[in-house]
Amino acid sequence: MDLRGKTVVVTGAAHGIGKGLADRFAQGGAKVVCADIDEIGAQNVARDIDGHAITCDVSREDAIKALIETVEDSIGPIDLFCANAGILTLGGLEVTNEDWDRIWTINVMSHVWAARHLVPRMIARGGGYFLITASAAGVLNQPGAAPYGVTKHAAVGFAEWLSLTYGHKGLRVSVLCPQAVRSEMTRGHETSVAAIDGMLEPEDVAETCVQAIRSEQFLILPHPQVLDYMQLKAGDYDRWLAGMQKLNQRFIEDS
Repeated sequence: MDLRGKTVVVTGAAHGIGKGLADRFAQGGAKVVCADIDEIGAQNVARDIDGHAITCDVSREDAIKALIETVEDSIGPIDLFCANAGILTLGGLEVTNEDWDRIWTINVMSHVWAARHLVPRMIARGGGYFLITASAAGVLNQPGAAPYGVTKHAAVGFAEWLSLTYGHKGLRVSVLCPQAVRSEMTRGHETSVAAIDGMLEPEDVAETCVQAIRSEQFLILPHPQVLDYMQLKAGDYDRWLAGMQKLNQRFIEDS
């Protein structure tokens, strides 16, 4: 997809990867809508890129529906929707049901709701593009953060389902799976297991995304080492698990 003149929506656009995406898409000539629960943050980003800001709480389906309807009615048909907003919940078996429900809603159901209310519109006009921000945790896992690893796996699975179900109808899908990226989410976790291959800046991740979208590539890996880990996992699951157990002991149990 050529971004010039396209209408692009980015959720979670006030900070981190979302801000990086919004900045880069605007540089590429897109009309960018910055959506975030942080109203002031979204407005600041939109002002800097001559875009639009819309307050949106992605934990509510009605808010996502209203976001889509507002953009399509007042700005233009959405060519690219970046379902980027997400949260990190640390912990394992002790994580409360309430925290599991919240991260599931934001990291998984927000993508489902966006697709539910937008994909039929895209298909009706011949196609569109849907980008989901997941994580390397979605193709590998995340020591010390069961809710995050599980929900990011689900996000990757949903992206795959969208592609296999609607690809022949013109829907293009990409899923972004970085390791550590400098943001509010990773503040204080600069030495975590996710940063083992280095922590990228949001603008570097955004540039990787733009290149992948141009070539309509499904899996976006800003940290190329992740592909090696995926191949090891697929080729010898037990060996991969043994390695992950060692990582868990190194970064979690000994911390």
